[in-house]
Amino acid sequence: MLGRDIGVDLGTANVLVHVKGKGIVLNEPSVVAMESHTKRVVAVGEEARRMLGRTPGNIVAIRPLREGVIADFEITEIMLKHFIAKTIGKGLFSRPRVAVCIPANITSVEQKAVRQATEAAGAKQVYLIEEPKAAAIGAGIDITKPSGSMVVDIGGGTTDVAVLSLGDVVTASSIRIAGDKFDEAIVRYIKRQHNLLIGERTAEDIKIQVVSVFPTGRNEEIDVRGRDMVSGLPKTVLIRTSEIAIALEESVQSIVATAKSVLEKTPPELAADIFDRGIVLTGGGALVHGMDKLMMDELQVPVYVADDPMTCVARGTGSFLDNIDKWGKPAVAMTARVRR
Repeated sequence: MLGRDIGVDLGTANVLVHVKGKGIVLNEPSVVAMESHTKRVVAVGEEARRMLGRTPGNIVAIRPLREGVIADFEITEIMLKHFIAKTIGKGLFSRPRVAVCIPANITSVEQKAVRQATEAAGAKQVYLIEEPKAAAIGAGIDITKPSGSMVVDIGGGTTDVAVLSLGDVVTASSIRIAGDKFDEAIVRYIKRQHNLLIGERTAEDIKIQVVSVFPTGRNEEIDVRGRDMVSGLPKTVLIRTSEIAIALEESVQSIVATAKSVLEKTPPELAADIFDRGIVLTGGGALVHGMDKLMMDELQVPVYVADDPMTCVARGTGSFLDNIDKWGKPAVAMTARVRR
């Protein structure tokens, strides 16, 4: 059934789709634009993202996933159906087996919501795979060996930290602090310090262009445009790296503390392997300047950024599907546990 098995990285910020035999064929924002009164879908993905903060009153741009889980079931179903049709087409014989990534510690109710939304979008069978496990596989780590591997996956809605051995998660933790919280912290800081209102797209540009979370990192500056809270008129202010480092300090320290907590709970033999082999960073948050150096400094363990960290989870789902008999069982079994 070449091309009929697909892996979905159902992220808070972006959805990536991996088609068996083809690789990653779709990478678009998790955004749907709708008419508020008629509920008619106007745009999905990248086209909808361009509408964020710029839509007329009758059109709303919605992000149906928040903090790694489904916030709006119907919109998530619409979005998934659109992306599946876009990648493999429509029709009776286009019902694929789908592997979907989920945060490490989401509840059984949240798991059930993901499975049902994926089935409603046209999946024949649904497999749920924990994000850090998929990220580790996608980063090229052989987690089947009897040795410890540790991955920190910093996505849009959640940061998932896990130690893996013999093909499964040994210890893990997930916090709802990641790229979106970084953006929110930047918006709040600029509002508080400069009386300037900016949108999330501007905050993301700042995060990419000037942020460094390590004290001796880069020193950049950027002109930021927004609306003055006093006059209500457009205004431009100069933002420097040192300012944004202050804005992100609390969120970044929460991620470091989570990684430290997982290390402390790891069996000594596996911890020794991690001290030798290091920690691998994946997800978009791995690209935040200085993140690897800060974690190395705080944890006293080698830390490496995976190759193309933003696609690790999606590539991991592809490998998962290639070895489906070894890795997984359909999420039907999980549903049975939920119902009891």
